[in-house]
Amino acid sequence: MIHRIIEWSVRNRITVLILAAVLFGWGWYAVKTNPVDAIPDLSENQVIVFTEWMGRGPQLVEDQVTYPLVTNLQGLPRIKYVRGSSMFGMSFIYVIFEDDTDIYWARERVLERLGTATRTLPEGVSPQLGPDGTGVGHILWYTLEAPGMDLGEQRALQDWYIKFALQNVKGVSEIASFGGFQPQYQVTADPNKLLYYGLTPADVITAVRANNNESGGRKFEMSDIGYIIKTTGYLSSIAEIEQIAVKTVNGVPVRVADVATVQMTGEPRLGIFDQDGEGERVGGIVVMRYGENAAEVIDRVKEQMKEVSRGLPANVKFDIVYDRGELIRESISSIKHTLIEEMIVVSLVVLIFLFHWRSALSILIQIPITLAASFILLNAFGISSNIMSLTGIALAIGVIVDNGIIMSENAYKHLSERYAQWQAEQKTEST
Repeated sequence: MIHRIIEWSVRNRITVLILAAVLFGWGWYAVKTNPVDAIPDLSENQVIVFTEWMGRGPQLVEDQVTYPLVTNLQGLPRIKYVRGSSMFGMSFIYVIFEDDTDIYWARERVLERLGTATRTLPEGVSPQLGPDGTGVGHILWYTLEAPGMDLGEQRALQDWYIKFALQNVKGVSEIASFGGFQPQYQVTADPNKLLYYGLTPADVITAVRANNNESGGRKFEMSDIGYIIKTTGYLSSIAEIEQIAVKTVNGVPVRVADVATVQMTGEPRLGIFDQDGEGERVGGIVVMRYGENAAEVIDRVKEQMKEVSRGLPANVKFDIVYDRGELIRESISSIKHTLIEEMIVVSLVVLIFLFHWRSALSILIQIPITLAASFILLNAFGISSNIMSLTGIALAIGVIVDNGIIMSENAYKHLSERYAQWQAEQKTEST
């Protein structure tokens, strides 16, 4: 078999060179398009269901939210198992699918089942899907360097301007904010005043909720002119909340200010973010979408940050505290240098060992062609260029060279035998 391959290669050298060039070009394109990351993504194929029910203990959340959701989500197609976790005011469900399941198909199946599972949950509890990222999707962390700005103002700037701008970047699944205070209007009712006026906390909640709505009428014509009736009812200040009427006693309205205190405050926090011991900071975490190229997404986010910085106050700027791009560049650069050094050393060893430059050249040409072809397979199986995959390629160079040496020695042996046979035939004819 090998003898026939050698004969075909000798007779069709141009065809072999063209095929090798095509394979190398295809492989070079695969190298350019292959996703680059520092570490392989070994996380499970999962969909996260998050439910918030603040003010309730872990056991109540487990009984009323986590358990009904886990039992309803079991039995989905191509599912492996369902995990549930309950904590104070929050519930997390991890639905693990088979590894070859498309992540967006899995999210659709979970979303369909949640439509029926929500009926068994307490009133006002609404589960939602987590971001379409993986366990290693945190590619960049940043904080806001804003001296003299209140933490509440920084968090508002992050939530209502920076987050929306960065979330539009291609490949970004979510911008998770952290730190600071989330501003909110807080109504603190006085139990004695509620008892005096015969009210309950639910009455105050209903009154505030009913007065924080937009409402509209219809269009009508008068004097050949069309008019559209609508009312603006969104609350925008503490004074407006205080003036809301909860009840009428003898024709006199009982306002929120008569039974409660209204103030602007921050949402209760479960932790803080401190940077380098210099105080609290506000920032965000960039979560990469499933299957994206981490290096390219990081570059796009940094470019968008430059655009966002133009709209920030004069004393506010970004401070990147974690950038996987640096780790990716250092890791890939180290592997590339190792591959180049290994190719040079192997080339010198082959030249010295064979002491025949044409045989050595035929062996050394296999190395770049084989490396390029390996990236074609990496793309075909959806594997990124990372420390593990590139190290495997580096280890395989020795095997590639060994095969080349064996083939060259075998070809040299067959050619020598045929040359000796030809010489014997010529000698016989001459005699």
